[in-house]
Amino acid sequence: MNFSLQAEDILAKITADTRLGDLRKVAAVIKKDHALALELWSTGQFLPRQLAILIMDKKQLSQSFIDTLDRDIRQHRPAEQLQLTDWLMANQLSKDKKTISFMETWENSRSSLLRRTFWYYQARLRWVGQIPPPNSEELIAKIESRIEQEVPEVQWAMNFTMAQIGIFEEKYRSRCIAFGERTGLYKDEIVPKNCTPNYLPQFIAIQVKKLKK
Repeated sequence: MNFSLQAEDILAKITADTRLGDLRKVAAVIKKDHALALELWSTGQFLPRQLAILIMDKKQLSQSFIDTLDRDIRQHRPAEQLQLTDWLMANQLSKDKKTISFMETWENSRSSLLRRTFWYYQARLRWVGQIPPPNSEELIAKIESRIEQEVPEVQWAMNFTMAQIGIFEEKYRSRCIAFGERTGLYKDEIVPKNCTPNYLPQFIAIQVKKLKK
């Protein structure tokens, strides 16, 4: 495939040692360039696609375009799929009312990555520091009834949402902790030192203690 000189120059500078901070610096210079983003995305490579997400024009992110991105992302290794999906949510989808309205419809999407995005966004609404949305009771009930039937990537996001509700909404805290105890999800997970475990009783206790400080 023939690339523009700008795309060729960028691709020549991206190596296996390139870090996310480096990509952000490049994106800060480019700002927004949807055509260039499409070129970088077309490579099928992980790091160029991360940079592409940063410089996309959110006004051009239609549902059909996002569906195409989703299909492309599912060609990557599992860990890369999650990183690209979460990167897209954080840097593009959560920045515009139109794309937020898309995410709000993905709860029952056939794509597990889009379902994950629905739940991860619900969690994000709570940790960004604003007043929690009024749908926590509804979300908890759905998590309680569905989480054990979900695929791992969605299950993690649902568990994370339950954790954020328990951390930031005291009236639901004991219910969220009890749910974690009952299911035992992530109880035996080994996490690196200084990392927060996903097991809800520990996750919530650690984060609430930090907030109180």
